[in-house]
Amino acid sequence: MEWDNLRVFLELARTERLMEAAQRLDVSTSTISRRLRRLEAELGTQLFDRNSQGFALTLQGEKLLHYAQEAEGVLSAAADAVFGRNESLSGQVRIGATEGFGCFVLAPHLAHFCAHHPRITVDLLPMPRFVSLSKREADAAVTIERPVHGSYVVSKLSDYKLKLYATADYLRAHAPIRTPADLAQHPFISYVDDLVFSAELKYLRQVAPSVQAVFRSTSVVAQYAAVCRGRGLGILPCFLAQHSSDLVPVLDDTVTVLRTFWLVVPADRRNVARVRAVCAWLRDTVQSNRDFLMGDAAQMTYMA
Repeated sequence: MEWDNLRVFLELARTERLMEAAQRLDVSTSTISRRLRRLEAELGTQLFDRNSQGFALTLQGEKLLHYAQEAEGVLSAAADAVFGRNESLSGQVRIGATEGFGCFVLAPHLAHFCAHHPRITVDLLPMPRFVSLSKREADAAVTIERPVHGSYVVSKLSDYKLKLYATADYLRAHAPIRTPADLAQHPFISYVDDLVFSAELKYLRQVAPSVQAVFRSTSVVAQYAAVCRGRGLGILPCFLAQHSSDLVPVLDDTVTVLRTFWLVVPADRRNVARVRAVCAWLRDTVQSNRDFLMGDAAQMTYMA
């Protein structure tokens, strides 16, 4: 099999769109189609089902994808080793993260890291979804679910807490909240249930099963902004809410949600020096800010 044909197969499997795969490989759509036909002829099997939604892998395509990703990882590691990039603290590192953690915690710390390592370029992808490491969207990712499949090196970064928050002005203007039963009288701000990207985020039903959210968003940053405007109560990560002096915890001793951040690195990227350096910085940074993530400290600590 020609590697160029496998590269086409990999991009089409990742994007599921002919035009997008062509753009990412900087070739024409006819080249993509030609190379795919050639690969399928070589293997004697159909690798994709074509439909109005794009390209979906067949069972045989799923099998090939596993080996093609391994081959890609080996070739990438070989290129790094041959050209000396494996041990060089230079180049690009792309980090995926959940939206709130990426924007409010990682961003200022990674900017601090870049000031100490000017030859490393860090791309931070804070998104309200999981970043796909299998599709090479990033070199590492901070997730709220531990992967159970795939060739990854996974380590626990830290636990973090979420609490129920509202503005002081909101609490003064509305019915008092003394017990969880009182929450039913108040508007809530939360996620869109059917669009939430992880079951780990479905904590409203756990905290207040009888309430209805009056404003919902797929973005925790949007929820944070709405709560800060005094539009209702919201369950927010402490590391996010503590950026606003207007927010105060509600039923502080009663309503607490505990979650975990995991650092996930593809096995073929773990020994690349620049990736190791960024990940080590993340671990040290998160460890030094454990109290902040748990809501026990008001300010973040920055590494020297």
